Amino acid sequence: MTTQSLRGKVVFVAGGAKNLGGLISRTVARHGARVAVHYNSDSTEAAAKETVAACEQVGGEAFALQADLTKVPEIRRVFDTVVDRYGSLYASVNTAGLAIGHVMTDVTEEEFDRHFAINAKGAFFVMAEAAKRMEDHGKIITFVSSLLAAYTGRYSVYAGSKAPVEHFTRALSKELFDRHISVNNIAPGPMDTPFFWNAAAPGEADFSKSMSNTGDLTKIEDIAPWVEFLLTGGSFANGQTLFVNGGFSTR
Repeated sequence: MTTQSLRGKVVFVAGGAKNLGGLISRTVARHGARVAVHYNSDSTEAAAKETVAACEQVGGEAFALQADLTKVPEIRRVFDTVVDRYGSLYASVNTAGLAIGHVMTDVTEEEFDRHFAINAKGAFFVMAEAAKRMEDHGKIITFVSSLLAAYTGRYSVYAGSKAPVEHFTRALSKELFDRHISVNNIAPGPMDTPFFWNAAAPGEADFSKSMSNTGDLTKIEDIAPWVEFLLTGGSFANGQTLFVNGGFSTR
């Protein structure tokens, strides 16, 4: 297997300021990557700055940039900014998403639209705009959910808005064959971060733990090595969704 060094490579991390995205930013920085740390809201600005500093401390270059990824002009601005600053783009890793747990009969139109705006529309145009600017042999990774392979309620809109990304990924990976750009998804299990805890129902964490071979929720440290693998040596995986969840669900 050929190993690709990340030293000097430019990696864009959507939602890269904290939690899983923050760990991914720091991980690629340790390999000497130049990292564009995206964040969405003003409340995350401080975390983004902390992550940039952490990236620089471990030997990478980094800067933070804010954008609303539900708006296509903002997505285009983000990628133009990255390429203007660093001159190239090797990889896009999109951890951004929204999850609210409701039974289907309680889902509002506003909630439905918000989910599809970030989880489907945002993911689509991040992938598309990254592909336009990416160097040959680059990498596009999008985070989806292990709920795509689960039989469960309460997450109809969340899982439903992630499902189209699998189709986007297959299509784009095929379209980029001649440029040798790999396009894949990672589908973690229920993860021990605020993203899960803010959506979970009472007792859901215990049930999710019981479905894992570790007896625990997915940790961000369980997932980052898979991103590292896809960025540095996993080119033969293409058009795939990798379910990384300790056995929570399988397909």
